[in-house]
Amino acid sequence: MRDPLPGGVGVSRLCVYDTLTPDGLPGGTPHIHLCCTEAYVVTGGHGAVQTLSAQGFAEHELRPGTVLWFSPGTVHRLVNGGDLQIVVVMSNSGLPEAGDAVLTFPAEILADPDRYSAAVALPNGGAPGTDLTSAYRRRDLAIEGFHTLRAAVERDGPKAMAGFHAAAVALKQPLLDQWRTRWEDGAFRAAQSTGVQLDALARGDSTHLGEARVTALPRPTEEGRLGMCGLLNTYVP
Repeated sequence: MRDPLPGGVGVSRLCVYDTLTPDGLPGGTPHIHLCCTEAYVVTGGHGAVQTLSAQGFAEHELRPGTVLWFSPGTVHRLVNGGDLQIVVVMSNSGLPEAGDAVLTFPAEILADPDRYSAAVALPNGGAPGTDLTSAYRRRDLAIEGFHTLRAAVERDGPKAMAGFHAAAVALKQPLLDQWRTRWEDGAFRAAQSTGVQLDALARGDSTHLGEARVTALPRPTEEGRLGMCGLLNTYVP
């Protein structure tokens, strides 16, 4: 059995979609996370991420060496300026895979769980080899809702996001118990282990140091899964 990644985080390599969206910008699908902080470590190419948050609308340049992160509730949309490649680090490994994301579909779709489920679904769950058409379809629908939401924020300020946030929470209510279990078994347990080690050290007990070991993944666990922002190579320890 492999050890979890430090802090119970999730790591994946992202090659951002490079096809044009309806507004003429190539890139990914705008969405938010409800419980997870996300970080980008840019490893290649260049581009930008557009965000809607309590700070309003912003666009942040991305180039090799950039590290950028944002907290839950931030709508984010990646724009590919050319061969944009990113290592993505997510808190609460397991929660994103369990649905901790809501796409910025138009309001009438967000208000209907059945319509939302149909709009967000990908054939075979987006497994490697799945045709990209379905990923582009849902991305372009989310771009439509993103522009409506952005216009509202630019007109009325960040308070305009309250309706979208409320709809996102309502959509995910049925999953919260499952998310709590994943968090308790993952990131929370990883954090607790540090407390156990500190207590041991305070007693002069070095037992855990003698149990040290090295874990390696020579290649991604899965390559080419259709993600919201591009093709994902995932590492699952």
